[in-house]
Amino acid sequence: MKNKKTFFIIALVFVLLIGGATVLYRQLGKNIAAEQLATQSTNQSDESAAGETEQKIKAPDFTVYDADGNEVHLADYIGKPIVLNFWASWCGPCQSEMPDFHEKYLELGDDVHFLMINMTDGARETVESASAFIAKNGYAFPVFYDTKSDAASIYGAYSLPTTFFIDADGYAIAQATGAIDAETLQRGLDMIK
Repeated sequence: MKNKKTFFIIALVFVLLIGGATVLYRQLGKNIAAEQLATQSTNQSDESAAGETEQKIKAPDFTVYDADGNEVHLADYIGKPIVLNFWASWCGPCQSEMPDFHEKYLELGDDVHFLMINMTDGARETVESASAFIAKNGYAFPVFYDTKSDAASIYGAYSLPTTFFIDADGYAIAQATGAIDAETLQRGLDMIK
């Protein structure tokens, strides 16, 4: 009888621990997801603490290539808001967010530029493998190839995926590192539209 009572108490404690850990994990997960989208501004140092103003950061230009090998520059797209996404076809998190980007591109493609920059290193990722991935999945957004790592280097996009939200005037407003969901994508879009 004593063994059954001890076993019951241990089992109850174990269930409570697992339940508590699950609740804590979900709460912490919500807080992390909410912080995934970071704004890209700096505080001016000569302003007082009470009246600080934020200074926007101009998005630096870069050179990438279209599927035909033609040069493309970020500056070519200033004038409309820009969603700049660094990705690779072998990247699982990149693959998971692509349907949301595709959906938003179909919805907003006339009002927002979607620049999907493939990290084309020539070994692990080639223009051919990236193009095949896009065709296989039927994605319609524009894809550009960073064959010389110019854009990745300038933007410090060493973790994939990485997404930048740039306003119509060419200022980097927000950045997200890691796969983003539809809600985070919409929050970023709301910041630049």
